[in-house]
Amino acid sequence: MHILMICSGNTCRSPLAAAMLRAKLVEQPALSAVEVASAGTGAWDGAPASEGSYLIALERGLDLSSHRARMLTSALVRSADLILTMNEAQAQRVAEQGGGAKVHTLPAFAGFPDSRRAVLDPFGGDVQGYREAGEHLDLLLDATVSRLLAELRS
Repeated sequence: MHILMICSGNTCRSPLAAAMLRAKLVEQPALSAVEVASAGTGAWDGAPASEGSYLIALERGLDLSSHRARMLTSALVRSADLILTMNEAQAQRVAEQGGGAKVHTLPAFAGFPDSRRAVLDPFGGDVQGYREAGEHLDLLLDATVSRLLAELRS
């Protein structure tokens, strides 16, 4: 299975979410074959992770130093089995590129009651905003892993 995490610029939320999800998957042998990547609906190809996401990743024992942003393409959409976005607008962009039934907002896929709840973009904010985004992602990704495990068992 190939999971693609999507945000706008692919420098804050989606690379952090991808790194966090990879770390969670290592703890689940049943999901060891799952690959995780990220892209952005308006990414500047080659841009590094934002300083805030880089710092939050370090706080969590993760390394975003080699991350380079990439623009979402229809080829990336086709190659993914599951595409998780940070908000509805991004999900719509993915759908326009052929995402169909494999695209969901991360909160909706994670089973949160308010499926329209977005992962807020901390870009340009202080480190506390990045920490809050990281905490939100942690909660959503735990639920995502639980769902993937449940689907695997069924």
